[in-house]
Amino acid sequence: MSNKEAIRQKKPTRGPRRGTVHTIYEALADRYGHPQATHPSGKPIDVLVETILSQHTSDKNSHRAYLQLRRTFPRWADLLTADPRVIERAIQSGGLAKQKSVRIQRVLRIIAEREGRISLACLRRLSDQDAYNYLTSLPGIGDKTACCVLLFALGRAVMPVDTHIHRIIKRLGWIAPSASPEAARQVLERTLPADILYHMHVLLIAHGRQTCQAQRPRCRECPIRLRCPSRRLAVIGK
Repeated sequence: MSNKEAIRQKKPTRGPRRGTVHTIYEALADRYGHPQATHPSGKPIDVLVETILSQHTSDKNSHRAYLQLRRTFPRWADLLTADPRVIERAIQSGGLAKQKSVRIQRVLRIIAEREGRISLACLRRLSDQDAYNYLTSLPGIGDKTACCVLLFALGRAVMPVDTHIHRIIKRLGWIAPSASPEAARQVLERTLPADILYHMHVLLIAHGRQTCQAQRPRCRECPIRLRCPSRRLAVIGK
């Protein structure tokens, strides 16, 4: 069993046909541009904190909160004993500042206790499954956040699924309407070639933001509308 397969809890029953994947990938790349492969793009600990800040907010706001957090605490060690209210003020622009300030401080304290320092360099020596288990054992760290660290910091062949990606592959009929984001990830990891997971992640998010929106999707302008059984959404306004 491969590391990627080990992360899956059970095999989904749906997914795209393999011949469909290339067509959709090329159509999205033609519309939004071929993403530049920039990962791994940072220390795992930095990516973890920034991903926590990105929860339930926009990339712009979360990035601004991250930069202000680093200006306030140039060393992660400085954050361990800080007043949570100071952390909260630093990340105010990212939303849910009170909850996130407590979570970040708690996570960093646990990592420091485990590793003797605030570092996740240990993940580089672990299999995908063991690294995933380590991350999800931390309080408040779920599937998406763990996979973001694995993909963006370690370059592992995993597929974080946010609300955009989850919505799109439901509309494409790749998963059942009731399927969870974890099930969506399993479908994509099983179906997509490992070397395009990062690129497809970026393209699907761009598609969700610009075209396949939650409300009033712009189906008539969609580059993959002929492959999408939900294109009638544009007519019924859902």
